[in-house]
Amino acid sequence: MLSNTCKYAIRAVIYLSVNEKKGVKIGSKQISKDLEIPLPFLGKIMQQLAKNKILASTKGPHGGFSLSKPAESIFLIEIVNLFDGSEVFDSCLLGLSLCDADPGKKEICPMHPVSEPLRRKVYEMFRDSSVGMIAQDLGQIENLIRI
Repeated sequence: MLSNTCKYAIRAVIYLSVNEKKGVKIGSKQISKDLEIPLPFLGKIMQQLAKNKILASTKGPHGGFSLSKPAESIFLIEIVNLFDGSEVFDSCLLGLSLCDADPGKKEICPMHPVSEPLRRKVYEMFRDSSVGMIAQDLGQIENLIRI
């Protein structure tokens, strides 16, 4: 359902939340190593997150990334919309252009009656789940390194 880029972005933001220490930035090399995400790919993701004010970025020997706002105020839907857009919740699962072009035709699509309630539920889950909530739950699991 989500692209790898979006999943990596969510994991990186949650990782920063779980490992956050006051005033300490975490470098992309460390994040890449711990999450097993290729560094060049992660670098582009982190830049996009920083550009959109989800992360704060500092360059230099003590530089790295941190959350730009409290984890409780970063919702997964922000990250999904940034990397995958809302199409994942709106477009036809079969890719039928008639469904996307004319919303009234969705009723004749064999997948829409089944998929619409599920997609709505998934959207609500992303909308209502904050990074802080997930990090808190993950923080209770001992020795969690990979997200």
